[in-house]
Amino acid sequence: MAKKALETLTESMFYVLMAFSQGEKCGVEITDFIRELTKGRVHLGPATLYTILGKFEQEKLIHETAVEGRKRTYALTEKGLQIYQAEVLRLTQCLANANSLMN
Repeated sequence: MAKKALETLTESMFYVLMAFSQGEKCGVEITDFIRELTKGRVHLGPATLYTILGKFEQEKLIHETAVEGRKRTYALTEKGLQIYQAEVLRLTQCLANANSLMN
């Protein structure tokens, strides 16, 4: 059976959606948000970030809200928010399962 697009997210994809869950952002704001939140543990280079943004835009998880020269700002769509929330739930359940085995 073929896997549905974005059925599960990579760590980088998850953090990009998390950044958007806090409001509209441009690329620099996304990388700053992720670097600060993870204390540098997760690093997104420009190629990775813009590949993710392109995929998210193609899948209609985000949409462009502003263009100022080369700076593009994006926001989460309702579909993007649903994907993010589903992934938070999936990861929460994974952690609950792992924690139940540690007790």
